Amino acid sequence: MEFTVMEESKTKIVFTLQGETHTFCNALKYELQQVKGVIIATYKIDHPLVGIPQFLVETKGIEPRKAMKEALKSLRKQAQDFEKEIGKL
Repeated sequence: MEFTVMEESKTKIVFTLQGETHTFCNALKYELQQVKGVIIATYKIDHPLVGIPQFLVETKGIEPRKAMKEALKSLRKQAQDFEKEIGKL
């Protein structure tokens, strides 16, 4: 995964995630939407086979990078919990 910032301000960030698909992008979008202060969290992929996901995150009261860190922390915890549950099988 390659993270590239296209545009950034105190309340907005636009970035790409080269090498990712809808699978990870949908999970990240959902987690970003759960973070308090996130107004908009969405992404687009121009071409389903060769497109690069481009995210838009707009916030109020929280810096966009901090919101991203919170969302990624939540995803990491969910993955660890899932791994533990699989280990019980």
